[in-house]
Amino acid sequence: MNVIDMAVLKPETDLACPATAVLKKGEGRSLKAGGLWIYDNEIAEVRGSFEDGDILSVEDFDGYFMGYGFINSASRIRIRMLSRRPEHKITPAFLESRIRSCWEYRKSVIDTSSCRLIFGEADFLPGLVVDKFSDVLVVESLALGIDRWKPLLLEYLKKALAEDGIAIRGVYERSDAKVRLQEGMERCKGFIGELFDTKVEILENGVRYQVDVKDGQKTGFFLDQKNNRAAIHRLCPGKRVLDCFTHTGSFALNAGVAGAESVLGVDASELGIEQAKENAKLNGLEEKVSFVCADVFELLPELEKKGERYDVVILDPPAFTKSRQATKNAVKGYREINLRGMKLVRDGGFLATCSCSHFMDQELFAKTIREAARGAHKRLRQVEFHTQAPDHPILWAADESYYLKFYIFQVCGER
Repeated sequence: MNVIDMAVLKPETDLACPATAVLKKGEGRSLKAGGLWIYDNEIAEVRGSFEDGDILSVEDFDGYFMGYGFINSASRIRIRMLSRRPEHKITPAFLESRIRSCWEYRKSVIDTSSCRLIFGEADFLPGLVVDKFSDVLVVESLALGIDRWKPLLLEYLKKALAEDGIAIRGVYERSDAKVRLQEGMERCKGFIGELFDTKVEILENGVRYQVDVKDGQKTGFFLDQKNNRAAIHRLCPGKRVLDCFTHTGSFALNAGVAGAESVLGVDASELGIEQAKENAKLNGLEEKVSFVCADVFELLPELEKKGERYDVVILDPPAFTKSRQATKNAVKGYREINLRGMKLVRDGGFLATCSCSHFMDQELFAKTIREAARGAHKRLRQVEFHTQAPDHPILWAADESYYLKFYIFQVCGER
């Protein structure tokens, strides 16, 4: 359906096609437990004609109504659910109510000056991610069905924001993730609507950043660590801090703003380091917060050999695994950097360490840290444990929505 068609839609228009997907007997266990995905091997048949991306109804093998969802025969995740109640037909009014629910939730749980407004399945809008950076929106569409309705959903979102006095000056699309290929979709990025300056200044936890929504990683900035960055403030005054995998300097700059004596940020990306240096200048921290472009795995042993020690070491690596099959190698990587990081912490100092991989679950991550501590001959005292910020809600029964684990430990020598 094109934009012109959308412009003449009535709020009560039923957007579903007449087709019905029927589950195999004994299948749909995840769906029945509260999940939103139905896999290709769980479907017995689809009655009626449809096109990929259409909304259809879903029934159990015995005819029991299960809900409405998008279908895509090109994806292993064959159907992504939108609603479970027969009276909740998928109409423009229904979609607008979902958008408004997202905004009302964010206003209740987080500083909305910059935040994630829509988090896919966890907001019951599967495949859609929208981040707000000041007065700019960045959208990532990862599923065919939601992609069709993206223009309409964005209009509803801008309308809801405008009612609270928030004018959006531009929208940029970052649907360039490889996962789109698994949906039979091309990767794409670019302006939606009018052109605008894609360098956006934001303020978070008292730190100013220049966010590059066009060429930065993901949607331009990692909003999910907002509360975790704030959590290190009390540890840093007067301290020597090492921030590994600093990206554009976020943890390092939080340490600097909190009053650290000196901060060293490390990342392998030259672009990231240049942006981090610019962010340090933006905050007047260039004298005490410095950055170096280096491979963290190579640098940490070198620092250890030189006898360097830090009061606070922060480890915020990218996801070492994006599949269950690669988890074994990821464990080795997490164990190695945590062992090296612990050895660089002064006795009684602190280690902040995290994993943003869904497949590195909390139990496995904790086990890996425990093994690293044993190898480093360190004792750990847990100070805090956090997950992602609440604008990235974790929907129970939708395991994929829980990915970020963040620990703060005091590191002690053998006693």
